[in-house]
Amino acid sequence: MNHPSVPTAPKPAATGLTRRAMLLSTLGASAVAAFAKVGGVDIGVCGNPPDFLKAPQYGYDYFEPSAATIAAMTEPAFATFKDQVLASPIRCSSVNILFRSQKVVGPDVNLDEVMKYLDSTFERCKSIGTEVVVWGSSGSRRVPDGYSRDTAWEQIKTYLKRAGDVAKAKGVVIGIEPLRKQESNIINTGAEALKLVHEVNHPQVKMIIDYYHMRIENEDPEIVRTAKDEIVHMHFANPTGRRWPHSVDEDPVFYAKFFEMVKAINYKRGLSIEGTGTFEADGAASMAFFKTELG
Repeated sequence: MNHPSVPTAPKPAATGLTRRAMLLSTLGASAVAAFAKVGGVDIGVCGNPPDFLKAPQYGYDYFEPSAATIAAMTEPAFATFKDQVLASPIRCSSVNILFRSQKVVGPDVNLDEVMKYLDSTFERCKSIGTEVVVWGSSGSRRVPDGYSRDTAWEQIKTYLKRAGDVAKAKGVVIGIEPLRKQESNIINTGAEALKLVHEVNHPQVKMIIDYYHMRIENEDPEIVRTAKDEIVHMHFANPTGRRWPHSVDEDPVFYAKFFEMVKAINYKRGLSIEGTGTFEADGAASMAFFKTELG
């Protein structure tokens, strides 16, 4: 199956400088030694908007905020953040946490309202360079006690087909995120996400792989190869404590298998750190880790 059409992120105003040249002139060469794709993979960090400017300072290729946070901003607050993003050498090429309170499973779902939310949220996200919207949001898809799982599955498919149409209109793609059983009672593995992608069969509805959830669910990293044509994004964290990764020794066997698969499928999209940590304490070590594993 062909990849969905993912438009190029908006560029800074024309100045005759490349993104890298702009960053070099702003931060100095020593500060941006890591600013480049690592093995062809863009390395980013999930976080809150106030930390946005730290990402390029530490050499990361993009920043991944919460879509729900972006949606909840007042117009003036969003305008300020958007200006900050567009003035920087990087973009928010992916967003996560699509929903806070909206539900797509259960007896009281209102998909018309959900679609209105997605329309305005995708519009904002697109304007700050978003290409992939990650749908994890366990509360939105929680199957109520005693509720038919078959019905829940069909509701999810209906939601994704309609959401896919909104995504197409806004020029983004949705990435279904498998979540460990401790967080979600449906779509816990890459294999389940892949099944859903195939059944929905929408060009703007794909999936992501999150190393942390994959590891907790003890899913074979081979799923990366199996699902290669449908993977549009990845998340990563040290499974011990769900922290920013520092060393190959943290989970040596599975780290090796995972990155072997990433290289085997010639993955060239985004990989975001999603875990506990800070740029100041972990940013340099994590970038060195990815250089070791992907270089």
